[in-house]
Amino acid sequence: MSASPTQHDTPSDDPVEKIVPYMPLVLPVAGGVLIFLLAFIAVFMA
Repeated sequence: MSASPTQHDTPSDDPVEKIVPYMPLVLPVAGGVLIFLLAFIAVFMA
């Protein structure tokens, strides 16, 4: 018979899981910066 996989009680060190709680703050700020940069480029090129 094959052995069942062992369960680890230690939390994983996944970098994505560390970032997820900050997403509600990071995404709007990044979107605002992106919109500002695109508007600046459009005005500068006009």
